[in-house]
Parts: sequence; C-alpha cells; structure tokens
Amino acid sequence: MDLGPRAALGTHDEDDVEEVADQSAVVAEPLLCHSLSVGSKRLGTGNVIAMSVRSFTASRVLPTIAHGSLDDYIEAGGGVGLRSARAVDPDVVIAELEASGLRGRGGAGFPTGTKWRTVAAFESSVLSTSMVVNAAEGEPGTFKDRAILEANPYAVIEGALIAATVVGARDITFATKRRFGDTITRLQAAVAEVERAGWAQDIEIRVVEGPDEYLYGEETALIEVLDGRAPLPRIAPPWRRGVVEVVADDDDVTSRSGLSADVEMATPTDDNTTPPVLINNVETLANVPAIVAKGAAWFREVGTEASPGTIVCTITGAVQHPGVVEAPMGTSLRTVLDEVGGGARTGRTIVGVLMGVSNAIVTADELDLPISYESMRSRGSGLGSASFIVIDDADDPVAVAAGASRFLAIESCGQCTRCKLDGLEVAGLLATITRGEGDDHDLQTIEKRLGTIADGARCSLASQHQMVVGSILEQFNDAVAARMASNDPVAPYLVAELVRIDDETTTLDESFLTKQPDWTHDEVDSGQMPAERLGEHRTD
Repeated sequence: MDLGPRAALGTHDEDDVEEVADQSAVVAEPLLCHSLSVGSKRLGTGNVIAMSVRSFTASRVLPTIAHGSLDDYIEAGGGVGLRSARAVDPDVVIAELEASGLRGRGGAGFPTGTKWRTVAAFESSVLSTSMVVNAAEGEPGTFKDRAILEANPYAVIEGALIAATVVGARDITFATKRRFGDTITRLQAAVAEVERAGWAQDIEIRVVEGPDEYLYGEETALIEVLDGRAPLPRIAPPWRRGVVEVVADDDDVTSRSGLSADVEMATPTDDNTTPPVLINNVETLANVPAIVAKGAAWFREVGTEASPGTIVCTITGAVQHPGVVEAPMGTSLRTVLDEVGGGARTGRTIVGVLMGVSNAIVTADELDLPISYESMRSRGSGLGSASFIVIDDADDPVAVAAGASRFLAIESCGQCTRCKLDGLEVAGLLATITRGEGDDHDLQTIEKRLGTIADGARCSLASQHQMVVGSILEQFNDAVAARMASNDPVAPYLVAELVRIDDETTTLDESFLTKQPDWTHDEVDSGQMPAERLGEHRTD
C-alpha cells in the first residue's frame, strides 16, 4: 500500500528527535549471530558464491536471506521509500536524513544529509547534477560493499534513485572494479529488473567497470576515471567540479593534451552553469530507503547518539572464522571479533586490529572500545570502512608495518612528491629491517620521513601512511626493538585487497606482490611516478 508523504517519512516533532538522540546505548540485544550463506548459489548467475556473511539481530542492509528478485525485495517492504521521496519536496527528504544522523559508510563518516544539501545548493541552472554510487571497494580487509550488492542490490539501487530524485540527477553511475565480475553480473541483472518495473522513470542507470588501483575509491579520482582518465585525485571537491565539465576550449577536454585545464567550478548561485556530482558509498545508499520509509526516529533505535544505525564490518586475519557482519553501532569490537570471528586462533593471542590501512592500529587492551565514529576518534584512530584485520602474537608487527607501508607507497599516484618518495623510502627501510639487515639509523630515517610524508598532500593517502605505520611502530616498540636486535629475517606480511572470503579462509590479491611503484607489473620499474607516466594534466 502506498503511504502518504508525511506518514511514509515518519512523524515526530523536535522533542521526539531529541529524546531519541539521547539514547546512546545499543538497543539490539542480545547479539545473536546467524550464519548466512547468501543462497547456496550466486543469485542470477548460477555461480557458487565465495563469502561468509553473518548478521546480528539488527539486520537492516544485509538481509539474513538474500533478496533473489525485485519481487522478493518489494515483499520485504522495498520501494516504499522511493514512492515517498517522489511524493514530497526534496528538502523534506534531506531534512529526514539530517535528523537520522546517517553518516557515510565509505570511510570518512561525513553526514549524509549535509552532503546532499550541499550538492543541492550547487545545482546548475543549465545542466543536470550527476549521481554516482562508489562501489570501487579497495580498502584492504574490506568486503562489505560486495556482500551488500550480492544480497541486497535493490536497496542500493533504490537509495541511488532517491538520491537522484532529491538532487535532480538524470543519470546514475555505479562505479565498480572490473575484477568484480560476478558482483557486476548480479548488479546488472538487478538494474535491469528495476528498469523493467519502471522505477527508474527517465533516469539512466549505467555500470562502469574501472581499474584496480586503490585511489579509484577516492571520490575525486573516481570522477577522473568516469571522465576517461587515470584515477588521480583532484583538489576541487565533487560539489564544485563534477563528472560533466564546463570548459573554455575543446583542448581542455582532451586527455594528455599537455595543456593546463580551464574548468569552470560550480558555485551556490542562481547563475551557476556547472553541475556538481553527488557521490555516496554502497552501504550509505542501502540505508536510505528505510530511513525515508520509516523515519529518522526508527533509524536511531539502534546505535549511539553520534553514530546511529548499524554498520557492516569485515573481519579477517588471525581469527577462527573470517566473515562479513552487520552490527549495531556501539557494539564493542571484542564482541564482533568473538561472536562473529570466533575469537583468536587456537593457541594464539590477539595483539591488535589493523583498521584497513586508513587509521591507527587498535591494540589488544582497547578491544572493548565501541564500534562508533566518536569512540574510535577519541582513541586517536578511526572507524573507516569497518575493516578489521586481526593481528596475533604469531605476526611480527614490523612485518605488518612493512606490508601496510608497501601497499600505500605503491598505490600513491605521485602527484604529491613527498607522499610517493617518502612513502617508498619508508617501505624500503621497513623491508630492510624485516630481512634482519636494519640499524638504528634506518629507524631514525623512517621517523623523519613519516614527519614529512603528508606535506602538501591533496588526498588522505599520505596521512594514512603516517598514521598506520607510525602507530604500529609506537604501540609495538618492544617488538620493534627485538626485531632490530635479530639478524633473522621474517616472512613478509601481505597487505592487499580482498578477492574472496569464506568461513575458513580469505584470499588476497597476490598479483599485488608484482605491482611496481609506477603501477605496472613490468619486471623492472620505469622509475616514473604513475601521474607522470600516465601523462595527465587536468588534476587541479
């Protein structure tokens, strides 16, 4: 049944919202874990799936039974949010998102309603705003977006259609990686169902298969890819420079022209002609339909005041059972690792959790920290994409630091010289230490380079390098001292993207072992920065 506009959005007054916001405890108890294989076969393709997905009782975006068709999704309540959004003024939807407190699940945790309002304020008087779904998942240890797209693609598509309706977009682009073959097949089939059902109306939906580079997931670099260029981060934010560009001359559109760019920036004025782009993560958009259909107060029934709702986590590394889980915000990290991951491996002790390669490591004495943006921030770390790579006492912390450092150094594009050169030097020195060949001067140089690596950085990769490596060396100084005193080499610790995850094992992208600093897999590195080798000029 179609709900009335205001009823569909939830009814409350300011007092109600304030009362809900004061509820900081996790509501969904007890935390019962349900094993979930998203169907014994990959829906729509017939291929056996390769992931282990679990859910606490607060399952919202990762259903315990995958939606095998659009009809299944509608039967479970899907579609109400889109109908409701199209029946009210866009500002009503934005206000509901703001009241819900939904924050971006792609890593930064930026308030979703604020982002939508900003993009709406920069709309063009001539050209339509673009809508992009960031499905370019690449954070080491993360598989959540692919899990959601496998089990619940319709919610993501509905969320994207709501977003497009609100900001006036006439096109939606799902930006994925070409290596996500089966997930792409599943997504394309779901898009086709939605289009046949008439949900898209006059909005065009396309799926783009992009490169493997880590920076492709950075939203401004992602836009560059959609514009036919390499994944090199820009300075201008998406609401000022979008996918559709307004330029002074045709030469400014041509890739590798060697000319400086002359691109008009969007402004929040009535005569603005440059269209912005709204970019949201897969998980973020999967939350939107239910918020619009059920209201902000419903969304805040689980989670904390500053971090309401649930979050989808990926647990890998030194645990009994790696997997993907949706948990209420505010659940302790220990609870997730124990009840979902099965705790430490037999005979081993957990010593820390690597938060992907985006934030400072969390040590064993901090495992009771709640999973929330505010809690992790108070600790000096961050929640990121909720990638939890567990380290135990069988892992050498210096080898872990070396693995993380190599990943970030290789994936640096080189537009910022210090990021690339200092990063490669840090990675090289850590590799020397793991071979049992390091000395105190190497450690001093690492400390010095970590102090300059983020100078002039245009994206967060350099500061990530600084935080991740710096925190490991600081928190495990005894292990570092022991490693320095030893001449015995230690096996490398591979930090790379997840390719496959099941109940017993994880498979990492081992091709990264041969990736060169210039982003090729040639036997010998060219010595060129990726940005230099790819010849791009329009990155301002």
